Amino acid sequence: MADNAPDEQDGASGRSQYHGVPANALPLTAAEDRQWATLAHFGGILGCVPSLLIYLIFRERGPFTAQESKEALNFTLPPTVAAVLANILVLLPAVGNLFAVLATAIWVALTCFSVSAGIRVNHGQPHRYRFNLRWIK
Repeated sequence: MADNAPDEQDGASGRSQYHGVPANALPLTAAEDRQWATLAHFGGILGCVPSLLIYLIFRERGPFTAQESKEALNFTLPPTVAAVLANILVLLPAVGNLFAVLATAIWVALTCFSVSAGIRVNHGQPHRYRFNLRWIK
């Protein structure tokens, strides 16, 4: 080890000099709260994964984001599962084309509803999907 390199351990406490405090996330500002809530709805274009990630990461940091990402997650979860199953069933020789049309219709509907909700939430208004199972409370 080089002579001028700092010691890795602090002699008094036995801790590394790079030991820090745990990271505590700051609460979201009102603009950031609205932004992440909007992105949770717009993420429905890609299925339930974006709203799930936003819900898990930001639910404790902003009340509007928690509410809207949970609503988006509850709405996008069943169609995402149905679309994945339809895409798998596309491989069946006799009815594959029917499932391809079904998967496309699910994606188009999910996209339309997600964009509509995202625009409304971006204006600061909460959005409730008319047909939503609300599995996550």
